[in-house]
Amino acid sequence: MYKTEFSNILIQEKKGLFLNIIQVAIIVLVIAAGFYYTGLLDIPRLQEGIPSIISLTWESLPPDFSSWQTWLKPILDTIAMSIAGTSLAIGISLPLALLAASNTTPHPVVYQSARAILNCFRSVPELIMGIIFVAAVGFGALPGVLALGLHSVGMVGKFFAEAIEHVPDGPLEAARSTGATPLQVIFHGVLPQVLPQLADVSVYRWEYNFRASTVMGMVGAGGIGFELMASLRLMQYQQVSAILLAILGMVTVVDYFGATLRKKFK
Repeated sequence: MYKTEFSNILIQEKKGLFLNIIQVAIIVLVIAAGFYYTGLLDIPRLQEGIPSIISLTWESLPPDFSSWQTWLKPILDTIAMSIAGTSLAIGISLPLALLAASNTTPHPVVYQSARAILNCFRSVPELIMGIIFVAAVGFGALPGVLALGLHSVGMVGKFFAEAIEHVPDGPLEAARSTGATPLQVIFHGVLPQVLPQLADVSVYRWEYNFRASTVMGMVGAGGIGFELMASLRLMQYQQVSAILLAILGMVTVVDYFGATLRKKFK
């Protein structure tokens, strides 16, 4: 009897191992196909590009910081864009997340509608939104804020909704049993439990939006990215390398500040 059970266990383990090997093989094949299709395995072509990269690197040295004073306002615009865009996203995402979470939505139709709205915001890249808003409201930081904020709604709302759905049912049922209204259940049963996670997601998104705001400047939405594109068009590669170093420094500071905030929210 015990031998039979032991044999069955071995057979099941072998089947599981065989299935795992097949799954890993399929994943490897898909990745290899992606590499081949995109030309990542085209070694001669990659080798041909190495001299150009080396030449461009030498042309970018040494970095030219002579115009650093003209970068101060674009840097401030970039910081303001990331803060305003993230704040706009949080303000829109929280109510949408409550409607898109299965345990707080008032109706299945509302749930599906909210999910569809989040998908729509998430499916349009912020760069495309930036081009649209530049055409709509003109150049400057405003189109960058709108693009970053609305695109972020898709991701922030999704993470908020998933955090809300993982709230234990016990406190919610206890609140409902006392006759609490749906809003009271949300404010007293849901938000206190997910607030650290929401804050964590918000800080992460702010860090992402800061990096993305440098790209927004390339389409005329202001910020240090606009200065970067201007130097690239004039082929002033020494200034380009200097601006990239300035962006690297800002990203490092923002990441450190974001990590500090996340520690306080835990």
